[in-house]
Amino acid sequence: MSRSAHPAGPRHADVLTEGHYSAPPADLNSLDPKVWSGTVTRDKGGELTVGGLEVSRLAEEFGTPAYFLDETDFRARCRAWADAFGRDADVFYAGKAFLSRAVVRWLHEEGLNLDVCSGTELATALDAGMPAERIAFHGNNKSEAEIRRAVEAGVGRIVLDSFQEIVRVAHIAQELGTVQKAFIRVTVGVEAHTHEFIATAHEDQKFGIALADGQAAEAVRRALKLDGLKLIGIHSHIGSQIFDMAGFEVSARRVVQLLAEVRDEHGVELPEIDLGGGLGIAYTSEDDPREPHEIATALSEIVTRECSAAGLRAPRISVEPGRAIVGPTAFTLYEVGTIKPLEGLRTYVSVDGGMSDNIRTALYDAEYSVSLVSRTSDAEPMLVRVVGKHCESGDIVVRDAFLPADLAPGDLIAVPATGAYCRSMASNYNHALRPPVVAVRDGSARVIVRRETEEDLLRLDVG
Repeated sequence: MSRSAHPAGPRHADVLTEGHYSAPPADLNSLDPKVWSGTVTRDKGGELTVGGLEVSRLAEEFGTPAYFLDETDFRARCRAWADAFGRDADVFYAGKAFLSRAVVRWLHEEGLNLDVCSGTELATALDAGMPAERIAFHGNNKSEAEIRRAVEAGVGRIVLDSFQEIVRVAHIAQELGTVQKAFIRVTVGVEAHTHEFIATAHEDQKFGIALADGQAAEAVRRALKLDGLKLIGIHSHIGSQIFDMAGFEVSARRVVQLLAEVRDEHGVELPEIDLGGGLGIAYTSEDDPREPHEIATALSEIVTRECSAAGLRAPRISVEPGRAIVGPTAFTLYEVGTIKPLEGLRTYVSVDGGMSDNIRTALYDAEYSVSLVSRTSDAEPMLVRVVGKHCESGDIVVRDAFLPADLAPGDLIAVPATGAYCRSMASNYNHALRPPVVAVRDGSARVIVRRETEEDLLRLDVG
């Protein structure tokens, strides 16, 4: 790979006015296991490997940019969640984080259930062999066609998100001569400590039916009267990328209070509650996520305590980790194209992808780590901003990080923890071709979602 010289940008920064780091890390070549998947390491020559394969070999075979998903790590995380919650609870993988037929098969094999929120996610799940009774169907505006498909397939639960949907699902189920199991999604008024766009339990947003002013209680009242529905539980989701369990405690307390009100008014104890997902992962070394067993213990204790205080039998708990499973299992591999130092500020490092394969930095001000992975370097740290090739000044992949000062065009760099919400939110902006997802395991690699081609884009353009 080329090592063309370029003027050096700033090498050190004690304080950044924006971004994550306040000082360069002690060793730019180290790989923090919190942000990289389980089989990632460096070989004797300093090159990053995943599943026993060098990134240079992967780049040569599959091109860049590309997402490389550590299948061994993914499966291990599935098992960790299943083991943590045990037989008396249900773990639903949130398919919106990343879904493919291969992933569905892995989930099935590892004993997890699946949460979908569109008709096409449902189609993917069914096509890949996920039993319908292990599927939950979410969404704030499910179409009649989507509902009909879900009811006909026999999905295990539909999460009702509005008064109109309560009637709609009941009517379709009756039409089809069946009774559909359902949850009601409630907004519990909890402000999760997260970005405004991914906080979902305060009242002023599109999801769910508010507990405030009795709306959720009225939704339960209506659902219990309809022959086409079997109301089995209450659903609550307070946001995403959350590290603090305090929000879950408040949410569980309010959901249990609703369960007690339902018992007192209707003589019915709903047997299940779903506390959603949203548990955070480590995108940088300063993030400190909880382990699945810690989360399971905490949620179980919260629900048991609140139910005991209300005189209720403890309901069966469901959770919906998506990011917490797939997020850490993948990294995005890029090739460096141009390097542009700005004297006294930082160096801009442009790569062959960008906001079309990772919109999260532009959308949520998300923070990421980045490493030089095709080699190691003893050069001084250089403050950089990793940017894409799109025609947008906000096309930023990593806002502020440190890379070696001898970084050069042709080097490979990788951004870890991109398994969730990167490929699933990818776009064709500037007619970019969405990257492939490559599963790596035990010395072999295979494409599970292929790279788009020019022919794919032109085929859709019928003009």
